[in-house]
Amino acid sequence: MMVIGLTGSIAMGKSEAANYMKSLGFPVFDSDHEVHRLYDSEQGAALIGSLVPQAILLGKVDRQKLSAIVLHDETLLKTLEKCVHTEISKRRNMFLKQARASRAKAVVLDIPLLFETGAQKDIDKIIVVSASAEIQRQRALARPNMTPERLALILARQMPDAEKRRLADAVIDTSSTVQQMQKSLFRLCVEWGLIADA
Repeated sequence: MMVIGLTGSIAMGKSEAANYMKSLGFPVFDSDHEVHRLYDSEQGAALIGSLVPQAILLGKVDRQKLSAIVLHDETLLKTLEKCVHTEISKRRNMFLKQARASRAKAVVLDIPLLFETGAQKDIDKIIVVSASAEIQRQRALARPNMTPERLALILARQMPDAEKRRLADAVIDTSSTVQQMQKSLFRLCVEWGLIADA
């Protein structure tokens, strides 16, 4: 089974790429989705509440409040990320175990901070989605609750796009249309022997 890591900086089109890989029949582990599931659970409230009790509201993690608290506290953010990544890693390992049992030909691990967390050591091929800095900024600032200051802080904590591109097995340009990105991914899957050419 080929384990494919899918990553890219904020607003680079990673979710669209993950959705397309899923439509091709590959099981996809969505790390962000798992974090949201964790935050909406009693387990997540207990875990995060032990570090940031003021971010818990009605038995769940208030993500906006949590983000505002850790945005300027690097030490707390690192402690929080370590706790969350440990739990998400357990869920990812369970996903891989189930995929192997079902004899999947390949799986996709959608991990925004793939390089930053060292997750690449367990991956066979890495796809980085990328667009120009200008397009990335336009997309990011169009998101709810995003500000130039918040975007700058997020980008400062992520590995630079150029470095991610250098470490990738394949780079998918998402500057153009979704259809163009899908064509590039399809060709890549053919090249890697995962699907037959249409």
